[in-house]
Amino acid sequence: MIRSILLALDDTPGACAARDVAFALARRTGAAVTALIVLDRPHTSAAHEAVPMGGGAFAARRNEKLAAAVEAEAEGVLADARVAAGDLPFAVVRREEAPEQALLAEGATHDLIIIGRDCTLGREACDDGLSPTIEALLRDGARPLLVVPPGTQSAGLAEVVQLTHPILIAQNGSMAAMRTLHVFALLGLGKGQAVKLLDFTADASPEALARYLTQHGMQAEAFAVRGDAHDILLAEAQSLPASLLVLGADQESGISRLIFGSATARLLRAAPCPVFIHG
Repeated sequence: MIRSILLALDDTPGACAARDVAFALARRTGAAVTALIVLDRPHTSAAHEAVPMGGGAFAARRNEKLAAAVEAEAEGVLADARVAAGDLPFAVVRREEAPEQALLAEGATHDLIIIGRDCTLGREACDDGLSPTIEALLRDGARPLLVVPPGTQSAGLAEVVQLTHPILIAQNGSMAAMRTLHVFALLGLGKGQAVKLLDFTADASPEALARYLTQHGMQAEAFAVRGDAHDILLAEAQSLPASLLVLGADQESGISRLIFGSATARLLRAAPCPVFIHG
């Protein structure tokens, strides 16, 4: 069962939605929440910047102002989080390295990382709406992610955390997909919920997968499916509509690396609901 959640916290729309999902999920499961604030000191202090002669004082004043602005932004984000949490307690951790390093380090001691799809953690905005930090977490991290799209606001929150609509699970026989299914079941996130599994493997055994999910307390049905997984999953997620999409990360042949031009990345960018994903 899930016992701890690491929340990536900033002021992007996806991160705000992820914050609300994390707090609601904590209320439903009793899991403890740790909110991570990243203060990227090498970035804000311009530690490796070449400074012309006589420009040191100017650079120091500029960096002080930049650091103060980052601190003020962090305080604002935390204030909003405390309002959103209400009486739910949560821990706060501040780290001063790059976002990827901070999340990998803190994620090692949590069961699940919840991150907004467009979460920047102090970096520049994501041009394509998908945070590059997600790739690093899937490539190098050991923990599953819950990637939350912008627009998952409190009005629809019950559909995400109470799961009044089915969970949609994709299975293609890969190690990543099997690992994701296993971890999702062990965390108990689908317990008592309706689940629809689509099996895209050549020698599909949907009945066995349905039995496995049922053993973990889910109301599962599974189907063998043929066709383009990306198009089918998106259409199914929209038509159900799905509360949650569960899938394994595509991996480049021979290299444990998410391909951000892959079906996985396209699904992450386009999914109408939060995505539970593991590398």
